[in-house]
Amino acid sequence: MPFLILSRRGLADLQAAGPIRDGLWLNPGVLSNDEIAQLRHEGVTLNLLPQPVDPHSAAQREAAARGLAGGGTLWVEHAPDDAATMHPALQKARDIAQDGAASLVRAAARRMRRHAAGDGAAIIVPYMGYGTADCLTLRGRVLKDEGFQPPDPAHSGLRNLVELYKRLGSDEVPGAVLRASFGGIEQDIVADDSGYFHAALKLPQPLAGGWHAVRLTLQDPKPRSGPPAEAEARVLVPPAAARFGVISDIDDTVLWSNVTSKLRMLKMLAMSNAHTRKPFKGVTAFYRALQRGAEGDAGNPLFYVSSSPWHLYTPLVDFLESQSLPLGPLLLKELGVRSLFGAGSHMDHKLTHIAQILETYPHLPFVLIGDSGQQDPEIYREVVRRYPQRIRAIYIRSVNPDPARIEAIDRLAEEVNDSGTQLVLSLDSEFAAAHAAGAGLIAAAAVADVRADKRGDQAAPALP
Repeated sequence: MPFLILSRRGLADLQAAGPIRDGLWLNPGVLSNDEIAQLRHEGVTLNLLPQPVDPHSAAQREAAARGLAGGGTLWVEHAPDDAATMHPALQKARDIAQDGAASLVRAAARRMRRHAAGDGAAIIVPYMGYGTADCLTLRGRVLKDEGFQPPDPAHSGLRNLVELYKRLGSDEVPGAVLRASFGGIEQDIVADDSGYFHAALKLPQPLAGGWHAVRLTLQDPKPRSGPPAEAEARVLVPPAAARFGVISDIDDTVLWSNVTSKLRMLKMLAMSNAHTRKPFKGVTAFYRALQRGAEGDAGNPLFYVSSSPWHLYTPLVDFLESQSLPLGPLLLKELGVRSLFGAGSHMDHKLTHIAQILETYPHLPFVLIGDSGQQDPEIYREVVRRYPQRIRAIYIRSVNPDPARIEAIDRLAEEVNDSGTQLVLSLDSEFAAAHAAGAGLIAAAAVADVRADKRGDQAAPALP
């Protein structure tokens, strides 16, 4: 994939990660004519931007990136936007932190080359989908095989960083052709320029509720040797017994991610994996109770909607499975022009996916779960406005102690309550479970299970 490099320091970090094999767009004035000629002599496809871009200006970076991406994927050198006005002491501390992070990434890149796949084979990464009795929705991505390793509790922080680096830097296979097979039906699917595929498989006969497996076979590109890549896509059809659905955020709702601090979030992601990260206390029992419903056998479907990038799909599913959380389709963020944390509207992304879920199941009410760290209360207020009488309850985990934020959520709660839906700001899962039991969403006995689960999490020894 191509890179947009805006400074000499950014180029040095890129070169430290290994030989440059992809296209390179460079800020004018970063290198001399002789240095540019040398890179081109080494086989680097190097182009100069038509005009200089300030590395510290988000607007200029975004404009330049969008002009180059062309619908594909582009890595952009990211610099703090406030460097010019930052206090010298803070700037020095920031530079020290960045130097340390760059050293870790360089070490990870050196280690990663030893784990990379040797023949550049393509793999299919199917995402859990959802559907109805007569239509199954398939999603996924076709990538070059980077030798991804499954998580392990014994993996060191550096090993976790290596895996994160590989997933964030994975190369897509644009225009790949796949064949979906299910119950005697076959349908060809073409991936887009970023390797993503999305298709609807129409069914001639009604399908029972539950999880269904669709076989995916890579038709093009063909492997250099051996059989073509295959994978199995799991698709959820809610059972007829379902009384409501659950749409939940992930970061700072199911597990602690500290998304309000990007530096701490990056450190946490890099130094942990699905086995060493833990959910909030009592979450597992609460989500199981919601899935079972008040009668205990509803099989209510769960959907996880997050602004995490699709690159983290596999680690997030590993997390759900390792922590015994109910599985459900994950709707993550597709990043075209991207930096580490992406660009674009967090609210638009979530609203789009939530709307698609509600419109797929027009007769099913929903429970919404999020946190106070970002925009979940505002997003869910908008959902209630657009889909009146469809939302049974909203549970917001309180992770931001700022009195102004709490006051703002209280105002949102009053607005939502006036429409007939309750928004509950909750400190923990036990409080939310008690409310859910009172609202007839879960069995009364399930509150004790959530309390026991919370105490068990508190008593459990911390993993290194």
